[in-house]
Amino acid sequence: MFKMRKHVKTIRFDHSLCAATFAAVALSACGGSGNDDSSGSQSWLGKPVEQVANTTVNNAVNGGRPGSASNGARQNGSAGSGTAGNNTSSGGTASSGTSGNGPSTVTPPSGGTTDTSGTGSSGGSSSGGDTPAGGGTPDTPPAVAVNTAPIVVDNALGVTVNQPYVTVTLCPPNARSGDASCVTLDHMLLDTGSIGVRVLSSSLGASLTARLPRQTGASNDSTGSAPLAQCTLFGSGYLWGSVRRADVTIGGMTARDLPVQIAGDAALPTTPDDCIARGGADLGSIDALGAKGIVGIGARARDFPLAAQTPLAANYYFCASGASCSAASVPLERQATNPVAGFATDNNGTLIRLPALPPNGQRSVTGELVFGVGTRSNNALPATAKILAVTGQGTLTTLYGNRSVPGIVDTGTNGFVFRDTSIAVGVNDWYAPQNTLSLAATLMSTTGLQAAVPFSIANAERLLEMDYAAHDNLGALSLSSNMFIWGLPFYYGRSVYTVLSGAQAGGKTGPFIAF
Repeated sequence: MFKMRKHVKTIRFDHSLCAATFAAVALSACGGSGNDDSSGSQSWLGKPVEQVANTTVNNAVNGGRPGSASNGARQNGSAGSGTAGNNTSSGGTASSGTSGNGPSTVTPPSGGTTDTSGTGSSGGSSSGGDTPAGGGTPDTPPAVAVNTAPIVVDNALGVTVNQPYVTVTLCPPNARSGDASCVTLDHMLLDTGSIGVRVLSSSLGASLTARLPRQTGASNDSTGSAPLAQCTLFGSGYLWGSVRRADVTIGGMTARDLPVQIAGDAALPTTPDDCIARGGADLGSIDALGAKGIVGIGARARDFPLAAQTPLAANYYFCASGASCSAASVPLERQATNPVAGFATDNNGTLIRLPALPPNGQRSVTGELVFGVGTRSNNALPATAKILAVTGQGTLTTLYGNRSVPGIVDTGTNGFVFRDTSIAVGVNDWYAPQNTLSLAATLMSTTGLQAAVPFSIANAERLLEMDYAAHDNLGALSLSSNMFIWGLPFYYGRSVYTVLSGAQAGGKTGPFIAF
């Protein structure tokens, strides 16, 4: 995904396509091939799709690295993960829980499924027992559906732009209700361009980290007991850390015993050389990442199918010690997992609702994340919805001008990222036309269905001076002519559905998006 973070008025990508596509540094993690692509191309977390094996992941070239002092918001990419594929590897066991089946489906990981009790925190709490002054009975608040969670786009972590956040509670696997060791983290980046939950250890804390079992079971680990780790590559850098298992609660839904990445885990102090060489800057801090972690809910269930077939450079590792890690082949059920696929119900996809914005943007925005598509009255797929099939990597074709290029719809990207050299650009290649432009492009599904999408591009330099968190008309020049990224601005004023690969919704089989 492509998202911008304003920090010292510099643009950066916070997880999306691989670096070559973006005007500035992308913060997306690259994932693996999908069912429709056995080439091993990387997915949208951190950089544009590219061949994985023996391929250097380049950083974007026009500045915007975390900590840079250029004048302008940083463009952020998203940490993306691989598309679903069949698991051809075997061997090894998870450190906790029972392994699930290899194919990427909406079957919850067999380490456990979820409860829908709503005991997990969703980011806000109500006292329930307060009474108004004067002793009257308080009004009863409306019930919140168990399959929803609030989304906030704000600047609570610094001056950021178009970064959607949700609140997540993490607990030891199969924790009982009220477990005091659980930790609730707000401002976890919501990313439809990646797969899996990735948490900064500095936010999670050493106490809970120590209670999360370390995932083991690399197919090429002769002992079967060496802990797993991952280097997640982004356009603007990398996340390095352990793979552990945890219960993950978002809103009222819990995915139990899920493999998650703990970035900056003290148990793995030494980052492999190939991770640093390919990843660039270390994003293992709130300042660098612009979030306390990432919640990857793209159109796949598992992170990196190609890594289940063969060890890859700068990807998964098994670690004989904290300073000795080797490239690993990791069965799908032991890889980072889409938490939605781990829910017991409402696990076939998601719905994201964000309000429309005024032309000059808005200081902050609240929206709604709804789990499931067509599973309840609050997530029904409208009869008039435009339904567009996507590839296993979540891509579809975009027709813009006289050109046809791959495209992706991605909350983790904070602007429209495409190549149009006729539009004036400003700092870090943000588009800066004198007057707001009314443009249009056409999304074309893998089955040939089309949907025309109007959009606007305003002068980014003027808008970003306002320090507002939400704008629907920001765009940036892509350094590559081979990608069109529909970032978070696409979501404003729409209800956007994502159905997982292999899942059913509205009589159709995923992966597809609808709006």
